[in-house]
Amino acid sequence: MRLLILGGTGDARALAARLGEEERHSVIVSLAGAVARPEVYGAHTRIGGFGGVEGLVAYLRETGIDAVVDATHPFARTMSANAVAACDRAGVALLRLDRPEWRPEAGDDWREVTDLGEAVAALPHGARPFLAIGRKEIGVFAPRGDLFCLMRMIDPPAPDQPLPPGRLVLGRPPEDPHVEVAAFRDHGVTHVVTKNSGGPWGYAKIEAARRLGLPVVMVRRPPCAGAQTVADTQAVLGWIARLAERC
Repeated sequence: MRLLILGGTGDARALAARLGEEERHSVIVSLAGAVARPEVYGAHTRIGGFGGVEGLVAYLRETGIDAVVDATHPFARTMSANAVAACDRAGVALLRLDRPEWRPEAGDDWREVTDLGEAVAALPHGARPFLAIGRKEIGVFAPRGDLFCLMRMIDPPAPDQPLPPGRLVLGRPPEDPHVEVAAFRDHGVTHVVTKNSGGPWGYAKIEAARRLGLPVVMVRRPPCAGAQTVADTQAVLGWIARLAERC
């Protein structure tokens, strides 16, 4: 089979690695190009958008894709909706890999909001938040001149990107919560603002907030686009195996 993985997540990397070990299928991983230096995938990789639904339909047909696995970020719902529409039109099987959401545990102090606008409003005057929301949407906090923010991004923001007052750190999220605890203490962080991405990637900040007793402003996930959905890589592999038996 010829498989297309819509990637950009740790889930997509893990799936590509497992399929590479099996060497049974031809795998293409598609990345949006949001990160200048993406992590290495164990498969052929294409970078860049498709040009909406029409472009994705054309790509599926031109490359002879048999099945698509949407393993994009849980908040990349536009791409997920495009995948549903394009696969339906092209007659290509589609599965969504949507890792489980984080759930509050004992000691957590979460204030759940529906979007970043509500997250901005949830911060009290003079707060020193850690903003773990990526670079594209961080401008929504810029009007809050009373804040002093710790901002972490993988790539630097665009020159014309408005930023709130504070300190910018470039790099990927650490896996060790002790590193996050030290960073929060050094900056005097009073709140953590993040999206409910789920999975192990980036969870260290949640554990650090719990250890320090910091409130977390948690942005809920938007609704899923409607594709058949599974929660882990093993379930995807089973789905692919069943498709292959019918081919």
